[in-house]
Amino acid sequence: MNEKSVPSLAITRRNALRLGLFGAAGLMLPDWLAMKAAGMINPLKAKAKSVIQVWLWGGPCHLDTFDPKPDAGYDFYGKYDKPLATNVDGIRICQALPQLAKMADKYSLLRGMTHGNGSHETAAYMVMTGTKPMDGIVNPSMGAVVSYKKGYSAGYDGLIPPYVALTRPQGRFSEAGFLGSRYQPFATGGDPAKIPFAVEGVVAEGISDARQQSRRELLQNLDTLARAMEGNPLVERMTKNQQAAYSLILGEAKNTFDLSKEPDELRTAYGKTTFGQSCLQARKLVEAGVPFITINAPGWDTHKKHFELMGRMLPELDRGVATLLQDLSNRGLLDSTIVWCGGEFGRTPKVDWEAPWNGGRSHYGKAFSHLIAGGGFSGGHVIGTTSSRGEEVVDRPVYPWDLTASIYEQLGIDPNGTLPTPDGKTAFISPLADSAAKVASGGLLREIMS
Repeated sequence: MNEKSVPSLAITRRNALRLGLFGAAGLMLPDWLAMKAAGMINPLKAKAKSVIQVWLWGGPCHLDTFDPKPDAGYDFYGKYDKPLATNVDGIRICQALPQLAKMADKYSLLRGMTHGNGSHETAAYMVMTGTKPMDGIVNPSMGAVVSYKKGYSAGYDGLIPPYVALTRPQGRFSEAGFLGSRYQPFATGGDPAKIPFAVEGVVAEGISDARQQSRRELLQNLDTLARAMEGNPLVERMTKNQQAAYSLILGEAKNTFDLSKEPDELRTAYGKTTFGQSCLQARKLVEAGVPFITINAPGWDTHKKHFELMGRMLPELDRGVATLLQDLSNRGLLDSTIVWCGGEFGRTPKVDWEAPWNGGRSHYGKAFSHLIAGGGFSGGHVIGTTSSRGEEVVDRPVYPWDLTASIYEQLGIDPNGTLPTPDGKTAFISPLADSAAKVASGGLLREIMS
């Protein structure tokens, strides 16, 4: 194969395998690596700079959110039998999501999500890492991979860490995986619906900026060792870290977490709840250049009194996500920011009305829905179809690794690339690049990727 035979194609290792370019009669792996190093194979061009992952912790029901089934019967649709038409012909969503219904042109729905697992821990691991569990290996979450690829290893110099969790880690597994603690999310703690938002290590309730500054000056006056050892590399590094910490506490970084500076009208539009203000805070973190933000929104594990809980949670979801999409769009940020909303699985399409569940829905990994918007993903589309009662995917499945690999590509991260492991073994970013993984795949989301 000569240079002219691969002029400007963004050939991936997976596509090369499909085309038969690897093997005894084709391109060998060393040739591939040499061609890539020589620039003969185009690197991925990033269309997105940041991701806001709206993680609906516990698993929302697809029938009651993005894949309504009004003809399935009361035992399936329960309270929600009148889905809303959206501003895109042919797309309907739950009647409890009127604001999102008005902006379906800004997002696409992945109704073919599937992995078949009903355990919170395993399902969360699969969706958040985009990999299947393997003995002895804990893969990093997408946030940790983005932190590694777009954060410190890529010269990220923001004061706010490159992977932020609002307001606490999910705790289902170690999000950093084998990449190590440096790539754990910075969990803010606190409640963004309260003023001030008491961010762990940044904003302390009851302590004014003037008092913080006074403390800093006192510490500097007492630090005779640093003055005596001026020029020592270790001391200079410690001083630099201290200055960075105070810049985080007293400088622009602190302002990023000050939601009181936002117009009250906008704060009200998001909803003055923990979830609504987390969505607003996520937008401010995007403006600050943070590449990956996870909003961990608990409460979706609705085994009991499902519809009672949905009566409160769906309006919060509708208000927060719809305002986030509109706010990002108004500021010219949606084109460079991926908004990804969903949970680890769905919930059983058939409602359990009997005691003690009293109208509950259990775990369901065979079919569920996610929402994806911005960052090079076009809106106004539906990918995947479930059966008439939402019990299985009947067309165009989307597996977790199909979704995460698509997001990586939009970020300019090659999903066929590898990550460093402590034992020196090869770990692919996506199992789609690993022939030994043998994962089922519906393919990347090419239908909506620009």
